[in-house]
Amino acid sequence: MDRAQKEKVVDELGQIFESSGVVVVAHYAGLTVAEMQDLRAKAREADAAVRVAKNRLAKIALDGKPCESIADYLTGMTVLTFSEDPVAAAKVAEDFAKGNDKFVILGGAMGENALDRAGVTAVSKMPSREELISTIAGMLGAPASNIAGAIGAPASNIASILSTIEEKAA
Repeated sequence: MDRAQKEKVVDELGQIFESSGVVVVAHYAGLTVAEMQDLRAKAREADAAVRVAKNRLAKIALDGKPCESIADYLTGMTVLTFSEDPVAAAKVAEDFAKGNDKFVILGGAMGENALDRAGVTAVSKMPSREELISTIAGMLGAPASNIAGAIGAPASNIASILSTIEEKAA
């Protein structure tokens, strides 16, 4: 890799560290190509991404970024899982780690907050952005449907009383 390529990688990593809601660092020694492709596919489904980079270049890219605290985790064969959603990458990494002993989560960062192994687990258990939005939308819609039901109930009661009277008269 020549100097221009290294500078390009550092720039790309810098953008990742700047824009990501969460970055998870893990060791991946011993993973097969198929297992790594499986991890990448699961990340893509969750709107997250996986990146393997040289630790030295990643440390250069981390300089001055909000998640600079993860530099200590960048030793050995590391892989970065990241997403704009503050929960997606942590969920993908946790789910993959449960089924694969060779994938060992070291920690990560959520904005300026450093996460240890337990912190990544806690973040992965939080509801995602989409789940929160759907919950809020459901809560906002519930009062309106209750009001509509209450308004419509007297009319249906009157209709059932009229049909009962009509049946008795016939």
